[in-house]
Amino acid sequence: MNRPVAGTHFEQLVLRERVASVYSTYTASVLAHICFVLLLGAVMYTQLHHPRVVLWVGMLLLFDAWTLFTPRWHPAVPASDSLYWARKIARILTFVGLIAAAGPWLFFPFHNTTVTSLLMVLAAGSCARVAQSCWALKPALLGYCVPVMTSMIAALAWQGPNLPLLLGTIGTIYLLLMMRVGLQEHKLLSDALALRFENEALTAKLDEQVTVIERASAEKTRFLASASHDLRQPLHAIALFGAALENELRDRPESENAERLMRAVHALGVSLDAMLDISRLDAAVITPEPQPVQLDELFLSLNLLFSAQAEQKALELRMRASGLWVRSDPQLLIRMLSNLIDNALKYTPKGRVTVTARARGEAVWIDVRDTGIGIEPEQLERIFGEFYQVGNAGRDRAQGLGLGLSIVQRLSRLLDHPVQVRSRHGRGACFRLVLPAIAAASGSPGDFAPLSNAGSPERPRAAVPALSGRILLIDDDAEIRSAMTALMRSCAMEVQAVADESEAARALQQAGEQGQPFVLLICDYRLSEGADGLEVGLRLRQRFNIDIPLLLVTGETSPERLQRVRAAAVPVLFKPVDATTLLQTVTELTAARATPAVS
Repeated sequence: MNRPVAGTHFEQLVLRERVASVYSTYTASVLAHICFVLLLGAVMYTQLHHPRVVLWVGMLLLFDAWTLFTPRWHPAVPASDSLYWARKIARILTFVGLIAAAGPWLFFPFHNTTVTSLLMVLAAGSCARVAQSCWALKPALLGYCVPVMTSMIAALAWQGPNLPLLLGTIGTIYLLLMMRVGLQEHKLLSDALALRFENEALTAKLDEQVTVIERASAEKTRFLASASHDLRQPLHAIALFGAALENELRDRPESENAERLMRAVHALGVSLDAMLDISRLDAAVITPEPQPVQLDELFLSLNLLFSAQAEQKALELRMRASGLWVRSDPQLLIRMLSNLIDNALKYTPKGRVTVTARARGEAVWIDVRDTGIGIEPEQLERIFGEFYQVGNAGRDRAQGLGLGLSIVQRLSRLLDHPVQVRSRHGRGACFRLVLPAIAAASGSPGDFAPLSNAGSPERPRAAVPALSGRILLIDDDAEIRSAMTALMRSCAMEVQAVADESEAARALQQAGEQGQPFVLLICDYRLSEGADGLEVGLRLRQRFNIDIPLLLVTGETSPERLQRVRAAAVPVLFKPVDATTLLQTVTELTAARATPAVS
């Protein structure tokens, strides 16, 4: 059977719901109509005793029986067949309506006003019932109601004036009102269904876009992790070779070039560390440790950190004391404020940058205000995006990568410190952090360290530690082994560098036999052939039953791997490792091992 197909898929879906609405009462409507016909036929035959009543009732009952058992629409019917079933139910109701419309002309007793009025009421009620169940399909609605009521009205008008004419007039008004209401309901349903499917389509598109964005974000994270690791490897070697060269050329005229080289390496390391911070925050490997923080001491640390940068740009940097205390993670809080202050100094060509703290009820507002270039209103929502910078279409490297505010937003969510921004273009900007206030606490608020190895704007000078003992280095990169060995030897430290676990095992066995044990094991996280440096280091310590510190050095930014490192509670440095940070960490780990426990 060839069935017509509705135009578009969207129209088919709307029509399908309208068909479903009509067919939902299909069986009940047919059975109700059979009962109505039987009752009406009994009344008419009792009043008239006319054989045409039996014929008329029989025709209706036969057609109702066929309607009851003929194939009908069901939910499994494809939406493309909806037009066929809509037309079928319209044809059924039209045929029933035409049979019913013949009644007034065949046997209605117009001379009996009581029976005529009763039949008029029954016809109107029948039309109302059909209209109520079929207004979702306009052809079905019109196919039944119009013939039945029109025939009744015409028959009444034919009988002449007085009561029949009055009933005909009432029937006409009733038909018009019923059709108006039915058509309005039909339009409302159609509009509601169209709106529903439009919303569903928009929701589906939105879900697709969210999926695409999530996939792109995951791919971006993987790309950053891979690219960051690949860039960190040679940069780490350059930093180590440069630090060794800087030590060797100290107090010589050539040392100035070595210092410039290391400043450039340090700047590149800061940029990579910003990307690492993003990965670490997205990986949820940073756990806040809230504690009482004295803002005056924190502001003092920030002033020492940024005063030189402000002086170089001839800007006034004001840190106003307040005597306030807040509850926060001091290390993460200082990173947030550092990024905001650094951002303010970059975008303020003249004037000042002011950092203030004010108590507001149970909260403390920390404002970082500048007199810089300001932010356009349409850019306020974009400034927290990754790699977005105001007024830096040329990607001036002096203004960084555009990750500072993105890190601030992530830390704001992590610490539950809302960040607000107000700005007027050309009149500066004000970034506000809202923190929980607490009463003044006794004791020192602790050290304020940046989130990354090389987060400070000024590169510190490496200090040579006093180390007695040997270091075992495991790294599959020959350049890294050479650079690390050169740096350690320039600091009068003895290093044995190996490429994998088997070479490290031989070195440990030989050291035990010669009575020259290692005091520290430094291991790269990603070794050759997919070996895991963390597992390698732990296996070696267990195999040789040695209690020496294990230090991981890695260029990884993958969230999964960072979570594993954090769960192992093993110290880790991220490439490129600043020489000062490396030497300081080596000193701290070996000193902690050498310090006897206090009973």
